[in-house]
Amino acid sequence: MSLRRILAFDDGGALRLLLGPAEADVPVHGVVFGDSGGQEAGSGGPGSRDAEGQVVLAVGPPVSAPEAAAAVREAARRGACAVVLRDTEGVPAAPEVLAAARASGLALLVRAQGTDWADTASLLRSALARSGARGGTGDELPPPGDGLGALAAAIAASTGGSITIEDTSFRVLAHSATLPEADGVRRSTILGGRVPEERIAELRRSGILRALWTSREVIRRPASEDGPERLIIAVRNGPEVLGSIWAASDGRSLSPLAAEALRRSADAAAPHLIRHRLRESGAVRRRDEALRGLLHGHGDGPTHAWSLGLSPDTPCAVVIAESARAADAPAVRRSLDVLALRAASYRAGTSVLREAGRLLVLLPVPSGHSREALGLARELAAPAPVPGGVPVRAGAGPVVASVLLAASSHEEAALVVRVLRKRERRGEGGDGARYAGPAEAGSGPDVLRILDAVRPLWESGSGPVHELVRADLAAGGVLVRTLDAYFDAAGDVTRAAELMVVHPNTLRYRLRRVRERFGVDLDDPDTRLLATLAVRLCDEAGGP
Repeated sequence: MSLRRILAFDDGGALRLLLGPAEADVPVHGVVFGDSGGQEAGSGGPGSRDAEGQVVLAVGPPVSAPEAAAAVREAARRGACAVVLRDTEGVPAAPEVLAAARASGLALLVRAQGTDWADTASLLRSALARSGARGGTGDELPPPGDGLGALAAAIAASTGGSITIEDTSFRVLAHSATLPEADGVRRSTILGGRVPEERIAELRRSGILRALWTSREVIRRPASEDGPERLIIAVRNGPEVLGSIWAASDGRSLSPLAAEALRRSADAAAPHLIRHRLRESGAVRRRDEALRGLLHGHGDGPTHAWSLGLSPDTPCAVVIAESARAADAPAVRRSLDVLALRAASYRAGTSVLREAGRLLVLLPVPSGHSREALGLARELAAPAPVPGGVPVRAGAGPVVASVLLAASSHEEAALVVRVLRKRERRGEGGDGARYAGPAEAGSGPDVLRILDAVRPLWESGSGPVHELVRADLAAGGVLVRTLDAYFDAAGDVTRAAELMVVHPNTLRYRLRRVRERFGVDLDDPDTRLLATLAVRLCDEAGGP
């Protein structure tokens, strides 16, 4: 069993990965205990490799203790593929321990607080026993249970078609017997364990995926040159989409009652897919933690990349989709649920992280072309993805040469979204301004960086401009909005009055009040610069 599958099996969070192994993945052949010196009673001598391909549970000093590095080195000498140390809550791993793990190429794990060594050993041995019983390549997650395969066969009998049951990532969880007449897409899907990328792209372009994720009805895909007729239905748990069932008329006609049979089958499949989702929960949590670490620059980047199944030198870009409404609104949640599915199916290896009112998407970009990230942003910002849903704004960060640099793309994407937010607030650009990349955002991100740097200095300052802003915001912010329009119009009173929809004399009167009441002289270049920064800071904070 591979180390990756063992971590997926751990849905209770008993183990936490600190450093991934030097290889993309490693096979695990067993579990062995070791003491603080790395050698248990009865093990081989100094030259022995009695732990070859095994996980060593190093009983002794915790990962926060420098002396635990000896246990790591000893585990490596014995041929282990991974070592587990005891965690100390709130205390980071000792640098010496991390260095020893990196030098040896071992995977370094810690057992969680509240989990003893017997529980940890039992977890690992159970995972290995399951693998031995079921076999497999080591890359897939634990299977959802025998019941799903029997259900696929029953659906085939009731619909007269060939069945695949898939999760939301288009991985095949179960399928009925494949007839000799089966089309090439079905064969490649079953052999590869997942719908081919080109077919997912075609389904996206045709609108079938959008219909699948948003509808509770059976969707019919007519026969064409590249495949037979198919009926499709989403499997749901209330509003949540769990997966889908596909019925293909391979070499025979579907039953006249096939659509009704699929509706009943979707209800029957839901408990099976819920169990599959629960088995995945540990893997999902680990992927989320790894993705969050890459996007925010926390923790060990190569280990995060390993947890996501990505090579560290994979070019990537970050795309952020953000709703303009309250994050807890039901319509927002429904829209983001559909957009998360859409983003995850955009390309293999794409990872999606849900945050309050937004999606963070790590998109592999093998070609290195920024237009691919902009294309995903455009798709996410398309009109409301579900009936009654809400539109979103989507910003794409630049393509970076490595997933280890994803934090810089995330930072830029967040700035692009803020630029879009400001444009929407000002009514600029219309519906076409809901998505952008760095090029489309222009100088906006650079201005925001400057404002972010200046804000602490502004908030600690004092003087006439500060007094003007504080007093006017308390009174409704008319003068601050007037100055904002005046600066946007480059000092043209007539144009500024048009922006505010007031008479030019009204605008002149307000500017006189700025000078006479607060002593702010806009003819002075330094004062004008300070006032410009002040109103821009107010605007960035949401406006008065």
